[in-house]
Amino acid sequence: MTRWHALLASIGLLALAAAVNAAEPDQTRLTIEADEPVVLIADNIERDDELGLTRASGNVELAQGLRLIVADTITYNERDNVVAASGNVTLLEPSGNVVFADYAELKDDLREGVISQFRARLSDGARMAANGARRTGGNRTEMTKAVYSPCELCATDRERAPLWQVKAKRIVHDEVGHDIAYYDATLEMFGVPVLYTPYFEHADPSVKRRTGFLSPIYGISSTLGTTLTTPYYVVLEPWRDLTIEPTATTQEGGILGLQYRELTADGSLDFSGSITRPTTQDPAFGMEVGGEVIRGHIAGTADFQIDPEWHAGLQLERASDSTYLNRYNVPKLGSRRTLVTRPFAERIADRDYFAATGYLFQGLDQGDSQSRTPFILPLINLSLVDDHEQGDDYLTFDANGLVLNRVNGVDSRRLSLSGGWHLPYVSDGGHVFELAASLRGDLYHVDNVIDPDDARVVEKGVTGRLVPELSLDWRYPLIARHGELRTVIEPIVQAIASPYGGNPESIPNEDSQDLEFDDTNVFSSNRFTGLDRIEIGPRVNYGTRLGVYDAGGASATFLLGQTLRAKTDDALTRQSGLDRNFSDYVGRVHVTPASYLDLGYRFRLDSEDYSLKRSELDVTAGPGFLRFSVSYLQVAEQTSEDNLTSFLSREEVLAGATLKFAEYWRLQAGTRRDLRGGGHPLSVDGSVTYEDECFIAALLASRSYTQTRDVEPDTSFMFRIVFKGVS
Repeated sequence: MTRWHALLASIGLLALAAAVNAAEPDQTRLTIEADEPVVLIADNIERDDELGLTRASGNVELAQGLRLIVADTITYNERDNVVAASGNVTLLEPSGNVVFADYAELKDDLREGVISQFRARLSDGARMAANGARRTGGNRTEMTKAVYSPCELCATDRERAPLWQVKAKRIVHDEVGHDIAYYDATLEMFGVPVLYTPYFEHADPSVKRRTGFLSPIYGISSTLGTTLTTPYYVVLEPWRDLTIEPTATTQEGGILGLQYRELTADGSLDFSGSITRPTTQDPAFGMEVGGEVIRGHIAGTADFQIDPEWHAGLQLERASDSTYLNRYNVPKLGSRRTLVTRPFAERIADRDYFAATGYLFQGLDQGDSQSRTPFILPLINLSLVDDHEQGDDYLTFDANGLVLNRVNGVDSRRLSLSGGWHLPYVSDGGHVFELAASLRGDLYHVDNVIDPDDARVVEKGVTGRLVPELSLDWRYPLIARHGELRTVIEPIVQAIASPYGGNPESIPNEDSQDLEFDDTNVFSSNRFTGLDRIEIGPRVNYGTRLGVYDAGGASATFLLGQTLRAKTDDALTRQSGLDRNFSDYVGRVHVTPASYLDLGYRFRLDSEDYSLKRSELDVTAGPGFLRFSVSYLQVAEQTSEDNLTSFLSREEVLAGATLKFAEYWRLQAGTRRDLRGGGHPLSVDGSVTYEDECFIAALLASRSYTQTRDVEPDTSFMFRIVFKGVS
């Protein structure tokens, strides 16, 4: 190693050892290869062969690769193997770290050294400073009377203390273990000591993952009492980890939460769960183990890409009882009404699709019975598209297989096959046509199907149907330009013909009960969500799309549509909006006049008296620092085809606002109200958050008015603080 390589390596080693590196640990970064070119610029360079000294002075700049050293004077003593830099020493590292010092000296093959008035600005923005630093063993640096803080200093008063900092009599940086240890350390907030500890340790920022405690979360709940969650993070391997989340409550005992994550070469695992033995022992909920009630949940996903075409995984959601998730406010699941467990496998190749899956449901509503809840295995879907090399037409083939069973109730096995021919065409005048013909056959084997005309008769055996269908779709998009405005008008007409009698009573309706006629399916040949029911008879869907677009990004769009059928269909209930010859009107309006306003409105109007059957309004408004959002939903009551299932009418409003009232402060508030019940709130929540480059403090408050069985209205507060850089 040449003298200048030695000098550069020595100061680089000391600086990197004392600084908290923001890059991944990489020992090769500490070695300066001898064959790299070194550029030295100085006002004067002197060489004393008798003393073995080389001295550069006056605006000295020493550069090698991406590393640069600037100093008033740099001296190398070959006899004592000592390298020294003095006077406004500055080191710029490839990582982005910048180190400042008054004087630096290294010796003993560059393994021992000292640096005085050490200061560093790290690549992540944090700062460290010390009266002096000593390097020993080539991998350990001790700093005396040192301070560390990731907070920015005040722009107008550089002497003012940062928001928080750690002061210590001694700070030791272990490069091998990548640890920073503080001895006789004091945490200061705004320059005021708030916490003392004789010893404190954390990983340096070069460590991205390290086993240890995460920031605690404090809370107060009228249901659970005072709560404290202290997550503990465990690194099992570089590709997998475990988070243990014990929560102590003053009213319901302890809750143990776990989260396991793993990233593999072809997929990922992410599972979480919790378990508790509540103080309130109600045998009606949970699993009794040794005379004690155990409550808990498990949820997660497994997702694997087997090859470029095949994809497989598992969705798992289960709870010990129907109210656990809501009572203990489990994240992401607390508001769910149904839990779904689903293994699946999918293949996507060009325009072809295959999927095999199964479903296990857990209903959480009060009237749900697990014995009457269906279990589906398997459910198979196949979709093929054959493009001809000549011509624009193409063929489609769809297949579906289903096995559905219950402990008590209807069982159903289904095989459905459908083939179609499609011919799109665009005329010279701009008319867009698509002609389609299809034939669908469904074969069922059913058991315990109740005859709607005689509740005492239970049907079973083989049944089915064969349904041909012919459709013609016409669209005529017209575009006009007026300066910077562009207007689009597109009338649409879709004629469909199929025979009557496609919904025999012997076929149970399992997957087509939640029929919803709206703007998204007004131009569909079949609005049912599944395959058990189909729309039948001759019918015409018609409507128009309008749009106005500005060059600056502003836009307004409108859609209105309706369906005309030759005869009414018994499978279409009165509340669906499709039961009459002329269906209800459905449509939407979307207006974005500027970036600070976005308005969307969806509606369904009765075709006779024009009363609103469904109304959805979404508004987002305000500049960047103040945003308001309002969502309104009104849905009329709907009853299923067999009159056994009823979807109650709803009228709700969800409103929220976010205010950034200072550079680092954010205020959020929201409420959800049931307008059918006199406007009483269903939930209210709010939060105040402070977040800057080094610190997070958040206070969250919420009030839930839900009341069912062991879930009472609950008021809760949560508080969390995070010291960035050490948490």
